[in-house]
Amino acid sequence: MNYKETTEWLFSQLPMFQNQGAIAYKNDLSNVILLDNHLNNPHKNFKTIHVAGTNGKGSTSSLLASVLQESGLKVGLYTSPHLKDFRERIKINRKFISEKFVIDFVANNKSFFESNSLSFFEMTVGMAFQYFASEKVDIAVIEVGMGGRLDATNIITPLLSVITNIGLDHTQFLGNTLEEIAFEKGGIIKKTTPVIIGESTPKTKSVFNKLAKANNASIVYAEDLIHEELPCALLGDYQTKNKKTVLTTLKSLEPHLNISKKNILDGFMNVIQNTGLLGRWQVLNQEPKTVCDTAHNYHGLKIVLNQLKNQKYNDLHIILGFVNDKDIDSVLQLFPKNAKYYFCKPNNFRGLDASILEQKANKYLLKGNTYNSVTEAYNSAKSEAANNDFIYIGGSNFIVAEIL
Repeated sequence: MNYKETTEWLFSQLPMFQNQGAIAYKNDLSNVILLDNHLNNPHKNFKTIHVAGTNGKGSTSSLLASVLQESGLKVGLYTSPHLKDFRERIKINRKFISEKFVIDFVANNKSFFESNSLSFFEMTVGMAFQYFASEKVDIAVIEVGMGGRLDATNIITPLLSVITNIGLDHTQFLGNTLEEIAFEKGGIIKKTTPVIIGESTPKTKSVFNKLAKANNASIVYAEDLIHEELPCALLGDYQTKNKKTVLTTLKSLEPHLNISKKNILDGFMNVIQNTGLLGRWQVLNQEPKTVCDTAHNYHGLKIVLNQLKNQKYNDLHIILGFVNDKDIDSVLQLFPKNAKYYFCKPNNFRGLDASILEQKANKYLLKGNTYNSVTEAYNSAKSEAANNDFIYIGGSNFIVAEIL
């Protein structure tokens, strides 16, 4: 198979949460342990930092990787989901994994994958660990896919664990309360391994403290510390807390790594060019001001929409779409009523039909039209918006991916 055929096989032949939702979620780590043993445990050949959380883990992972790169290290970065190209998930110092490695990895292990019914995510984690080991990275920043305790990445023993925050998302898998979700994400806390918590509530803090005590792991809450506010190429208001989490993490890494203040400053300012991070309050155009953002749950959208309130414009145009397994009633109430909406469905198996979205949005007095595609909605907004208007694009990773 060539690269296109290989990725199509990955996407279509195996369960994949990004496309199929619940069918792709595994309730134990046995498969990924089996795969890791089959690959001769590649994750043991490099140092790691493990990053979990409801929101901000992609930005946090990218900021950490960027600073580590600026310090002269060869840095692996594993994130998900991808927006445009599967290879975005697996990078070393910004450079994507090669198409040849993807092709060869699948070809060499395809019979093993099929005979053991491995999931897309399990295979991709194995591919990342094998690639990082073969390329001899100094350290890899590993972002959790979903949850933590049962996530395929959770076979690593990192230098430290990071949990950004806890919100109500993926409740059909992780639980319906903050405490239940904190327990799942807190499952990355390892024996005697320090853990950094970005944000907490009294409910989640008690869960984290209990898990840290059980594992004899030191725990630090970034929100309790004071850090200098540093400039950053990432412009979303939510990055303030992510940066604080990163600075606290870097402080805890001091016994292991030599990182200067200049490395941190350069890492923050060069994060996009160092990692290729996309879709975080990303400005696509100035006239009219056009911004896309991948925030897709209540916790994330609340911050983004508050930032939107503070923008200056004449009229507001919002291109909006969701996947069908989100609690969109809770988020629709956050959106401004004084905007013109362009409802659309992401081109994805899980995409929510635009007409259903419009009906639900109308209950919250959000008015607009439906469109057959994200591109059609965007083109319509661009044709209707004046130079001093504002266009916001969001609701789902998949909506943003189709615009970029």
